[in-house]
Amino acid sequence: MIVGVVGLGLIGGSIAKAYKEAGETVYGYDINETITNFAMLSGDINGKLDDKTIGKCQIIHIATYPEAAINYMTDHASQFGKDCIVMDDCGTKRKVCTAGFDLAKQYGFTYVGAHPMAGTKFSGYKYSRASMFNGAPMIIVPPTFDDINLYDRLKQLLAPLQLKNLVFTTADDHDQMIAFTSQLAHVVSNAYVKSPSAQRQKGYSAGSFRDLTRVAWLNEQMWTELFLENKDNLISEITTIIDNLSQYRDAMQNDDAETLRQLLRDGRIAKEQCG
Repeated sequence: MIVGVVGLGLIGGSIAKAYKEAGETVYGYDINETITNFAMLSGDINGKLDDKTIGKCQIIHIATYPEAAINYMTDHASQFGKDCIVMDDCGTKRKVCTAGFDLAKQYGFTYVGAHPMAGTKFSGYKYSRASMFNGAPMIIVPPTFDDINLYDRLKQLLAPLQLKNLVFTTADDHDQMIAFTSQLAHVVSNAYVKSPSAQRQKGYSAGSFRDLTRVAWLNEQMWTELFLENKDNLISEITTIIDNLSQYRDAMQNDDAETLRQLLRDGRIAKEQCG
């Protein structure tokens, strides 16, 4: 298999390393040429993804920010092989998928939106690892939901990542759900740690503080783009949690033990139901 990887950060670097460790031929590109060269010297890629190699690839992963992914596909659409699957690995899907599907229809390649559900609080190539996706799900936004041959191709082409399973959905549903499961968690964590009490917390937590603040450490440039691109869904989730928090605050202000007890009970049951 010949694989192309665009963007050799945490996700792209891990993708490249996973394929290379599985014995596949990997060509890589990063806007920072130093990183591309380092990946070559480290043996994590076979060479550069450029005008000479791009047409040889059976699958090309674009692991960049959404706007950069759109720009790359636009600039290189005419060079993608007709049998190549071009897959972005961005954190939001509506904007990039709209562009990808349009370009694929125009130039004859196959585009698939994707989002691997794995990562760390760190960013950059130096933190990437071949085992990043072992046992992790990957969300897939396909051009159609009744193409069994495409499904089989994806399973084969993605096998070196050792994913747990593929979850097929639409771009709209992906962005709505990711606003809750990922983006809201990052906003809450980032806001929570800004309390003045955070600077005095050492020795006062059995793990709750660590758990709630884990994703406060983030790449602000990337998350700003993702939040603004998905702001309709994320604002809705933020509004919901503000409304819910207000109920707890009001119950305590009014010394309303029964209401507070019911709110806590409802939350416990909700957690039991969602797992």
